[in-house]
Amino acid sequence: MIRNGVITGVRVAHDTATVDEIEAASADDSADRIAALLATPGVREAFVIQTCNRAEAYVVTDRADEGRDALTEVADPVRSGAVVTMAHEESLRHLMRLAAGLESLVLGEDQIIGQLKDAIEIARRAEGLGPMLEDALMKAVHVGERARTETAINEGVVSLGSAAVTLADREIDLDGATALILGAGEMGTIAAESIAETGVERLLIANRTIPHATHVADTVPTDASAIGLSAAGAAADRADVVIAATGSPEHVLDADELATAGETLCIDLAQPRDVDPAAADEAGVTIHDIDALEAITAETHARREDAAAEVEAMIDEEFDRLLALFKRKRADEAISTMYESAERVKNREVGTAMAKLDANAELTDTHREVIESLADSLVSQLLAAPTKSLREAAAEDDWTTIQTAMQLFNPEFDGPIPTDDAVDGFDVDDATDAETADSDGTAAGSDSDTPAGPPESPAGLPDGVDPEEIPQHVLEQLSDN
Repeated sequence: MIRNGVITGVRVAHDTATVDEIEAASADDSADRIAALLATPGVREAFVIQTCNRAEAYVVTDRADEGRDALTEVADPVRSGAVVTMAHEESLRHLMRLAAGLESLVLGEDQIIGQLKDAIEIARRAEGLGPMLEDALMKAVHVGERARTETAINEGVVSLGSAAVTLADREIDLDGATALILGAGEMGTIAAESIAETGVERLLIANRTIPHATHVADTVPTDASAIGLSAAGAAADRADVVIAATGSPEHVLDADELATAGETLCIDLAQPRDVDPAAADEAGVTIHDIDALEAITAETHARREDAAAEVEAMIDEEFDRLLALFKRKRADEAISTMYESAERVKNREVGTAMAKLDANAELTDTHREVIESLADSLVSQLLAAPTKSLREAAAEDDWTTIQTAMQLFNPEFDGPIPTDDAVDGFDVDDATDAETADSDGTAAGSDSDTPAGPPESPAGLPDGVDPEEIPQHVLEQLSDN
């Protein structure tokens, strides 16, 4: 049956929501949210990405209204103005923009593409990805990688971690200061590396797994030590600046632990928060969250506007290529069914004709080749026009024509006509068309001097019939005859 469906997405992110609203929209565990979405009637695929400044979820359903209903759990905890619901094409484009860093608080930052890849692996393990989301996400990753290798979108401040250090350097004198980094993950590591390049005298890195913190401490160019996360409260007493970026579900530093810390600047990048907001009431304690980085990121944005325009053009190009590929795949099953039906009839009738001729006169190999070539030629010529029509029908979203063809050549077909905003998925075997296409449309890793394509045309294929319009497996069958 022709696979069809529509992607629906919902996001609660820094551009429309506060830190508290993002936290409210985030699930405790992405895999659990994917499982819950997959258990919702009508949902065939599901994907979730959650970072410190966004909570997003996507589903594939037969109809867009089913997708919107399935995603209400994400939107319900926050005000309506903080939620953006995305239809199919908007979801596809947003995923590309997300991977390219255009949706990040720090324009063009590099961390998001790693976070996206991690979220994809989580969704795969949770069996949330099928043909549509798998290929849409692989295209997004491809765009993100192109953006960073072909443009200057990630030059300068490239992450929230480095932006936090820039903010700290503006607010306090870091020369001779003691800094405490909470978390030795990607963001914590970036913050540690960035602040080590300033004039800090001492750097403490707290992490639940001390060997991870030790590894970071050993790589930075300053006096650095690793401590356990349980020692963070005591370390905060000695720290002038704290940058928090753990994945802890609970506060790492509470108000009591910071009550005696004195003059301390805390920049909390974690989601949920690592530093209890109530600690801001303590004398000398200043707490900033990611919302406070707006000024830093605005400066970065201004410097990267030209590169962002290049990336937007790249996204337009890749988006059109993905839609064209989706639409071309729409007709594949109908065309395959048509050729398979014709092949069955051809083989039956050729077999009958051969048997009758054999009964009256001995057929030579040459005779058999002529008969088979004639049959192949007739099939090819008769189906060339319908093949072209089906390709055009898919490009024009004419599903009535495609469904009619399926019913004519496969009487058992009972598939529905998809809605206008539904776009078919395509086979996993064809995923490389979307995920490895390079900037000029050539599959990555292919030999440009020897373009990939269908097997050599079978003997007897008439002039004017394009072998690429015939499914590859059918060409192989014709070539074997």
